Amino acid sequence: MKKTKMILGLSLVAISGLILVAADHIDAPATMSGDAGDITDVYAFQGQNTNNLVFAVNTQGLLSPNATGAATFKENVMVEINIDNTGDNVEDLVIQAIKRGDKMYFFGPVAPGTTGTSSMVKTAAASGSVAISSYGAIALTAEQNGMKFFAGPRDDPFFFDLGQFKAILGGTASGFNNPGTDTFAGTNVMAIVVEVPKAMLGSSSTVNVWAETKKKQ
Repeated sequence: MKKTKMILGLSLVAISGLILVAADHIDAPATMSGDAGDITDVYAFQGQNTNNLVFAVNTQGLLSPNATGAATFKENVMVEINIDNTGDNVEDLVIQAIKRGDKMYFFGPVAPGTTGTSSMVKTAAASGSVAISSYGAIALTAEQNGMKFFAGPRDDPFFFDLGQFKAILGGTASGFNNPGTDTFAGTNVMAIVVEVPKAMLGSSSTVNVWAETKKKQ
């Protein structure tokens, strides 16, 4: 695979310690209608193996069951997970994911060639690949180089009561109901999940994490 310059298509930024949850399901039409990979959620959490950290990036939100079967990752879009382990909000490590054929290929964690909105695919730091799971089929995972990988459609895990939120803003409700109504129930996302040994992420006990999708130029 050639080293290819990638330019930022869309970014979602968040800070994490042990657990990170961030969501943004609806963006501008120009972003959502393109193939840059609209990010809905970014998650970072401790794995069942407490020596590992799990990163999940979900894209292409609000997919109906009928639309999910036709949804695909794009070969000209790279998902990049940025990790800052020095507290300066500049990425010290990246994990990159790129689709080729029916597989998702992963690179890193590795120091980026450049920081910011332009990236080079770190082909010398290949860490593994996984067959992309199909909608309705058994989830396919892979374990290589101490890491675990998944790519494919998943039920949207984010819970939010949009109707009640609008009622609160409109002054007709004073708070959320328990448990409320899940606005995203029945919709799916395209997910990329990577589990990484903490030892690969540096010695800091706290990391800042954000994800970007970058379109080939």
